Amino acid sequence: MIGIRDFKVSIGRTGGWRLAACAAISLAAAATAYGKEYESGIKWVEPKIIESGAKCGDAPSDAIILFDGKDLSKWEGAEKWEIKDGYVIPHGHDIKTKDSFGDCQLHVEWATPSTVSGSGQGRGNSGVYLMEKYEVQVLDSYENKTYFDGQAGSIYKQKPPMVNCCRKPGEWQSYDIIFNAPKFGEGGRLVKPGYVTVLQNGVLVQNHTELLGSTFYDQPPHYEPGPPKGKLELQFHHNQVRFRNIWIREIPEPPVATEHASK
Repeated sequence: MIGIRDFKVSIGRTGGWRLAACAAISLAAAATAYGKEYESGIKWVEPKIIESGAKCGDAPSDAIILFDGKDLSKWEGAEKWEIKDGYVIPHGHDIKTKDSFGDCQLHVEWATPSTVSGSGQGRGNSGVYLMEKYEVQVLDSYENKTYFDGQAGSIYKQKPPMVNCCRKPGEWQSYDIIFNAPKFGEGGRLVKPGYVTVLQNGVLVQNHTELLGSTFYDQPPHYEPGPPKGKLELQFHHNQVRFRNIWIREIPEPPVATEHASK
């Protein structure tokens, strides 16, 4: 006959074994649930190593500097534009880059005049044109009503911004634009529309917005077939909008796997 003390000893001796067995069963069940680690079998090209900017807004090492506050040598028609204190003020007419770009990441900083004059579209008006055709509107939209698809952060006459995050007149603002250029096929047929993503002052205002075509003031948007790349253009709209720190990164086609890893 086993006494109470002997029974407690028996439980103590077998309890550790039972706990170990339960743990082993649990691990086996977990392994069965997860199965073997998935491997795609694709041998990817190693991503290029670059250096990011030291702080937000600084150009990464693979960027093309379009305006560093000192000269406009990468632009056409900029003779009348005034460089002052690290920024540039538009005069006379629009300017455009000497080089052409397609898919890209673009950074532009801008400020509308600190002295408020005019209203609606007449207040701090300018624009950033991608491929000289697709305008991201620049405007003083701080407590300044206008049509919504014409305020700052809009794709002009196509899509209003998701929110109005404009800073006060005179304060510096930023656009970070991701642009996927439209693609045309035989006979100028549209194969793939263009798309634009815009962050204004770090806030998402256009989320992979599909372009309906070129942006016009006096007609509906429509596509005009052209080459895969075009020039970047800054608009002169008779307002003293300032620009600084402009850089661009070309976005290449994503790397294609060269082969499948052997199994």
